[in-house]
Amino acid sequence: MPRVEGTVNAPEFPSGMEWLNTSRPLTLKELRGKVVLLDFWTYCCINCMHILPTLKKLEHKYRDELVVIGVHSAKFTTEKETENIRQAILRYEIEHPVVNDRDMVIWRRYMVRAWPTFFLIDPRGKIIGSTAGEVDYEALDEFIGQVIKAFDERGLIDRRPISFHLERDRTPASLLSFPGKVLADEASDRLFIADSNHHRIVVATLAGRVIDVIGRGEMGFKDGSFEEAMFNHPQGLALDGDILYIADTDNHAIRRADVKRRRVITLAGTGEQARGFRAAGVGSLTPLNSPWDLLVHDGALYIAMAGWHQLWKMDLKTLRIEPYAGSGREARIDGPLRQAALAQPSGITTDGDKLYFADSEASAIRSADLDPRGRVETIVGLDLFEFGDRDGRGSQVRLQHPLGIVYHDGILYVADTYNNKIKSVDPRTRRAVTVWGTGEAGLRDGPVPLFDEPGGVSVAGGKLYIADTNNHVIRVADLATKRVSTLMLVGLERWSRRMPREKFPGEKITLAPHAVKPGPGALILSLTLPDGYKLNEQAPSRAILSVEGTALRFEDGQTERTIESPRFPLTIPVQLGEGEANLTITLVLYYCEVKREALCYFKEVEIHIPIQARPSASTSQIKATYMLRITPPNADR
Repeated sequence: MPRVEGTVNAPEFPSGMEWLNTSRPLTLKELRGKVVLLDFWTYCCINCMHILPTLKKLEHKYRDELVVIGVHSAKFTTEKETENIRQAILRYEIEHPVVNDRDMVIWRRYMVRAWPTFFLIDPRGKIIGSTAGEVDYEALDEFIGQVIKAFDERGLIDRRPISFHLERDRTPASLLSFPGKVLADEASDRLFIADSNHHRIVVATLAGRVIDVIGRGEMGFKDGSFEEAMFNHPQGLALDGDILYIADTDNHAIRRADVKRRRVITLAGTGEQARGFRAAGVGSLTPLNSPWDLLVHDGALYIAMAGWHQLWKMDLKTLRIEPYAGSGREARIDGPLRQAALAQPSGITTDGDKLYFADSEASAIRSADLDPRGRVETIVGLDLFEFGDRDGRGSQVRLQHPLGIVYHDGILYVADTYNNKIKSVDPRTRRAVTVWGTGEAGLRDGPVPLFDEPGGVSVAGGKLYIADTNNHVIRVADLATKRVSTLMLVGLERWSRRMPREKFPGEKITLAPHAVKPGPGALILSLTLPDGYKLNEQAPSRAILSVEGTALRFEDGQTERTIESPRFPLTIPVQLGEGEANLTITLVLYYCEVKREALCYFKEVEIHIPIQARPSASTSQIKATYMLRITPPNADR
C-alpha cells in the first residue's frame, strides 16, 4: 500500500494574495483535519481543463473530508489578471477556492515544473505526494479514500462542513453564456452560435431574430430531437447545406444536426475522453480528445483536435476518422504533415488549397496543405513561450492564445483572444495587423471597440461576426466601415420554455394572500433592480398576467393580459368580485449594467398572488413588488 501520510510540512499560502470562490483568504493551518488537494493550473491549458471534471467528482464524493484548492499560476500575461481568472472560473464552472499565484510564488515554494501538477496534503498539514499531468479518477479516488480511512481510524478527520462563496452566486444570468464559436451563412441568412455554457446551439437570422435552438440547454450526452438532445460545452461549427456539424468539446464528440428534420446524432466519439493516443477508427466507436473547431471541405470534415495537438480528418461517407496533421507532441515544429508538431489547435479555416489554423498554445497562425503529401508551415508566431502583442511580419509577430480564424478575400481574420483584439493576417506576405480592439478588456461598440477574450469569427455579407466570449454577446464588425456593433438577439426567451408548466424554468414566488374590496380596483406592480443595473430598453421585456377563479377580471373582462415593454411601476385596472382567485404574473426581464448597455442579462420570474375579495377589506388595490436579485446562470432552471 502506498504511503498515506506525509513527513514534510506543506508550505503555507503567502498572505496578501487574491482569492476567488471564497469570501476570505484560506490557510493550510485552518484546514487541519481535512485532506487538501492542490491543483496547479492555468486556464489556457487543455490538460488543466480535462482534469476539472475529475476534481468536481472528488469534491462531491468527499464533501466533508476533502478540500480542493486551485493554485492559478499563469502562463500568459493576461491570465495573471484576477478578473480574467474569475471569468475562467465561471466558464469552467469551478466550485472550489482558487488563489491567484500571479508571480509564481506558491509554484516556486512547491517546486512545480508543469501544468497541471497536484499535491496531496494530509490532515496534519504534511505533503503525502505529488504528480504532474492528467490523473486518472479511479486511482486518485482510491488513494484519497485510503488516506481518509487511515486518519479517520486515528480520529484525525474533521468532518465539519466548510462553505465557500462562489463567484457564480454573485453573477447574473446572461442571455448567452460564454459563446465560444459562431458560424454565419449568407446564402441561407442564418447565424449559428455555440452558446457553450448553456450547452446548446442558437440559430438566428443574420439580423439576430432567433429561429431555433438545438439542444435542451442542459449538460449531457444524448441524441434525439432538438428538444431532447444534450451537449457539453459545444464549440466549433461547420455547415453543409442543412447539416450542421458540432464540436461537442467536453463530450469529446462530433455531433450532426439535421436542421430541417431537427434531429441530432453522434458521428464520432463515445462521450468520454480518450485515454492515450488513438489511431484511425470508425465513427462513434472511436474516442476523441477535445475537438475544438470544425471545417467541411470536399466531402471531409477537418477537426482541430485541441486535446491531442493535432488536426484530424473524417470521411463523411464512410465515417472513418484519423489524424491528418501533427505527431501528437505539443510544440511548434514545421515539416511533413504527420511529423510536424502542433500546440492545441483551436480554430480552423481554408482557402481551398490549404488549411489554416490558430495554434493557440504556440500563439501562432499556421497552415497545413490539403495535399496529403504536403507540409505544416508557420505563417506568424514563434513558439510556446513566445507571446505578446506585436504587429509585423512572420516570426516578429506576437499573438496571445488566438482561438478563432476565418479566411475571407485573401485575408485571415484572427480572434487574438488574450489580447482582446481582432487581427488580419495576410498568408502570402505573412503580415499581421490589428484591425479592432485596443488590448483593453471591455464592451464598447463603434470605430474603436473593446472586446473580452473573443473566441470565434465568421464572415457573411461583408460583415465579420465575432463570438465575444467573456462579454456573452455576438459582435458584428462591418468590413467596409470598420464599425463594430453588438447583435441584439430577439426571441430567445421563448425557446427556453420547453418544460411543462409545473416545471417553470425561472424563479417562482408565492406572496401572502391579498384581501381586497369588491368593485373597481387596480393591480400595481413595482420592480426594483440592483444598484448599477437597469432594464434594457432595446430588448423585449414583457409581463404576462393570468387569472384562475371568479374574483378577478381585467378591465375588458378577460382573464389574461400580456404587456410588452412594461414601464414600472405598472398600474393595471381590474374588476374585483366577491370570492377567491389566483393571479399569476410572469415577468420576462432583459436587463443590463448601466455602464454596459450592450451586455444583456435575462431573468424569468413567476409570481403567484392568492386573492380574497370580501366587503370587509380596506383596499381595492393589489400591490406587488419584485426585487430582482443577482443569481448564478441556470440557478433557477
